[in-house]
Amino acid sequence: MGYLLIKSLHIIFVITWFAALFYLPRLFVYHASTTDEAGNARFKVMERKLFIMMTVGGTLAAVFGLWLWLGFGIGGKWLMLKLALVLALIGFHIYCGKIVAVFREDKNTRDEKFYRWLNEFPTLILFGVVMLAVMKPFSN
Repeated sequence: MGYLLIKSLHIIFVITWFAALFYLPRLFVYHASTTDEAGNARFKVMERKLFIMMTVGGTLAAVFGLWLWLGFGIGGKWLMLKLALVLALIGFHIYCGKIVAVFREDKNTRDEKFYRWLNEFPTLILFGVVMLAVMKPFSN
C-alpha cells in the first residue's frame, strides 16, 4: 500500500480513537449522576461497547502509525515527542478501561465533577499531537 493510503488510514483511526476518548469520559459524567437502575444498566452497556470500539480505533491508529514510522522512515525529534504523548494517551485509555470495570461492578466512588475534569485530558493531548505532527518542530 502506498504512503498516502497508510497515512489516510492512520488519520481515520486516530479520529475514531479520539472520538471515543472524548465521549467515554462524558458517559462517566452521566453515569456517575444516574440514580435509577435502568439508567445504570444502560450506561454499562454503552461504556462497554464504546470501550471496545475505542480499543479497535486505537489499535489500528497505532498499527498504521507504526507502518508510517518504520515502513516509510517518518522520524525526527518531533515524532519522539508525539510518541511520548501517544504513550500518555494509551495510559489514559487503559485507565478508562479500569473505570468501565469500576462502573460495571457498581463500585464507583467518584462524583461527576471528577469525570468532567478527566474529560479534558484527551483534549490537551490532541493539541500537542496535532501541533507536533503539523509543525514538525526540531526538524532540520
